[in-house]
Amino acid sequence: MQDSLEGPRTRRGQRDGALSLPVLLLNRYFAPVTIIPARRAMTLLYAGSAHAIDDAGEAFDFRGWRTLPVRDDDDRIGVVGGALRVPRVLHLKDYDRTPENAVRLTRRNLLLRDGYECQYCGARPGVRGLNVDHVLPRSRGGGDTWDNLVISCHACNLRKGRRTPEEAGMRLLRRPHRPRWSTTAHILLAARRPFREWQPFLHGR
Repeated sequence: MQDSLEGPRTRRGQRDGALSLPVLLLNRYFAPVTIIPARRAMTLLYAGSAHAIDDAGEAFDFRGWRTLPVRDDDDRIGVVGGALRVPRVLHLKDYDRTPENAVRLTRRNLLLRDGYECQYCGARPGVRGLNVDHVLPRSRGGGDTWDNLVISCHACNLRKGRRTPEEAGMRLLRRPHRPRWSTTAHILLAARRPFREWQPFLHGR
């Protein structure tokens, strides 16, 4: 098939690397929704569910995108007859929802909330030097909740032990809370490599 996304000249490692790159997904009103792997983006584009947006803001269906030249700074995948540019922004034609900004309780998100800083002494020893600490210890009924978990360095974690901060003579720098991050913040925090093509759709949101 001429529009096949794979061709005999494509090396698997190269193809898989490009297809794992992040693509910004927009709803029908051009509001950011999330980021998806390029593999999923190409599927949506090929199926006609979305248009690819180039760096000039022009929308293309799959056949139109297929005709664009691959420039030196473009990511590419091999296809029958040459190479195909990997889109960096995808516009869903019919999807009009905006995501609810529920932030998952994970170690990474706790590190982001607390700025990679011990919440007892302010130390920044790096990710490997930080723990997740229960303000009210689990052994005394403390739960895994946003308002009971903080980031601490190893030294403060050992010093506090199974006590509360008050019992250990320690004081929290900030009161732990559930973060309220915008969709844009979610996207930028999750993306290892935000592209300049994303800026018009993320700016001011």
